[in-house]
Amino acid sequence: MNTQSLLLAGLLAASVAGAAQADVVFSQPAATAGAHWAGVLRVSHGCDGSATTSVRVEIPAGIIVARPRPKAGWTIAIERAPLATPVSAEGGAVLTERVAAITWTGRLPDDQFEEFGVAAKLPATPGPLAFPVIQTCERGEARWTETAVAGGPRPAHPAPVLTLSDGAAHH
Repeated sequence: MNTQSLLLAGLLAASVAGAAQADVVFSQPAATAGAHWAGVLRVSHGCDGSATTSVRVEIPAGIIVARPRPKAGWTIAIERAPLATPVSAEGGAVLTERVAAITWTGRLPDDQFEEFGVAAKLPATPGPLAFPVIQTCERGEARWTETAVAGGPRPAHPAPVLTLSDGAAHH
């Protein structure tokens, strides 16, 4: 193997190891700031051998409109929070509240994975957006709510992060 092949193999191994450590992650962790977006959160296991019974995703404050993807066999609850100032929306509507959290309730055995879809209009400012997740199981729960500190260790229960890039950079 040449040096470039070794470097690529090392990067691939590191990315696979990183993905294996992650427990609730976005399948595509990057998007364009200000865009309409549809993403998928992947839940890779239950809680210490116990089946998952609900997945609650907190929607960052910079997102006003978010919609869950229905999932066969699961019910959906949408929590809303009032906006300090009404916001004009597409089609001339005026919004006075935003989606604050989405919860799917069903059953996911510990030895299986599942994906939970969300569509949203993303904020215009580039940077990381954390989506804290509370995974409730038949016995216990996992709170994927910790955020990483630059240069610090990886949190034990990191919140899934969507990194927004400047849309102008893609043109």
